[in-house]
Amino acid sequence: MGKWFPMTDNHSTLNTEKLMEPPIQNTPSCQDTVDRSISMPEALRLIEERMGPVRGRESLALRDALGRTLAEPVISPMNVPAHRNSAMDGYALAGTELPEQGSRELRVVGTAYAGRPFQEGIGAGECVRIMTGAKMPDETDTVVIQERVELNGETIRIDADNKPGQNLRQAGEDIATGSTLLATGRTIGPAQLGLLASLGIPEVAVRRRVRVAFFSSGDEVKSIGEPLAEGEIYDSNRFTLYGMLTRLGADVLDMGVIPDRQETITNALQEAAGMADLVLTSGGVSVGEADYITGALRETGEIHFSKVAIKPGRPLTFGNIGNSRFFGLPGNPVAVMITFLQFVRPALKRMMGEESVFTPSFRVPCRSPLRKLPGRTEFQRGILEPSDDGVWQVRTTGRQGSGVLSSMSTGNCFILLPDDAGNVAPDDLVKVQPFSQFFE
Repeated sequence: MGKWFPMTDNHSTLNTEKLMEPPIQNTPSCQDTVDRSISMPEALRLIEERMGPVRGRESLALRDALGRTLAEPVISPMNVPAHRNSAMDGYALAGTELPEQGSRELRVVGTAYAGRPFQEGIGAGECVRIMTGAKMPDETDTVVIQERVELNGETIRIDADNKPGQNLRQAGEDIATGSTLLATGRTIGPAQLGLLASLGIPEVAVRRRVRVAFFSSGDEVKSIGEPLAEGEIYDSNRFTLYGMLTRLGADVLDMGVIPDRQETITNALQEAAGMADLVLTSGGVSVGEADYITGALRETGEIHFSKVAIKPGRPLTFGNIGNSRFFGLPGNPVAVMITFLQFVRPALKRMMGEESVFTPSFRVPCRSPLRKLPGRTEFQRGILEPSDDGVWQVRTTGRQGSGVLSSMSTGNCFILLPDDAGNVAPDDLVKVQPFSQFFE
């Protein structure tokens, strides 16, 4: 039997003091089981409320307007088609010439080509050979396709299996004169270029480009070409930001790498806000002693939120500096790309004047098991591909750390796991967002 020691007053006092010690006052971190950040939908709502189109427009020649956003609607100056025309190769005739039963012979009196209409009159019992797109003679309203005609020299024979008005395109059937061809806020892509060209429109009014100033912060971050000392890294974030901003059509101002000095960062933010509609930074928005961006923003502007319940990318800051909007992105490369694509990209599109910003997603079976704790929306990187039987499926790229930039290069989609989701078993359905809508 062990020895027994009587409890003295000193022991009693010591134990009571330990029991009464207050708990450590933790601050929110990316490892919290219960996240204290705002939700992703709430963050997007706050961003949308504070984003509007930039002022200023310019008139551009049609080809130069590719990828730009319309500043005013485009009104059609003409009908499309401009005239009644044939939808098929065949024979143009009056619908009254069609037999009710049996067959009928008609005399072919000429040919109508696209761009070379038949100019002579057509009488009773007559028809015209016609090509697709050719203007219909005034006396005709029906086309019998050539495959359903028996040709006998200068005459044809048709049967009763035809209807008046068939295989015909009416003038203005596609676009009517005076109708809105493209609405304000529409982005001009290749199809829109062709549509505008088909109406002979030489130039359009578009929103000016959004000016975006961006820089990286951190004493450990070096630009390409500089030698690396121990503990230093090359800056990849400015290159990915440059690529994404350029793809979106922004006017980019790269301010380089700013050292971790409160006064230097404050001055850089003020300079950037004086030049740009939107200011972007990467790094320095967490809670470390050398994270100065948030403090500098408090001095120069206003913070709307500074943490979002997502992974990776939780230390995302959104605010404004005067009339400029501000996004402070995390420093980890994958977190930079995810927060840009999910938050900055839709904000930029609104600044560009786009009326509707929509990011398609769909559900597919996940062939890989995925680990996930409830509490935050996660963006894991995946490879979307068809199976041997043609069914689309997704698998993980592997390691999902926020510094594993290769996962964004290897992968071709995000696997979206909502905040209330847990682990994913093989063949569970998951939501995916293909990268093609972001980068192509």
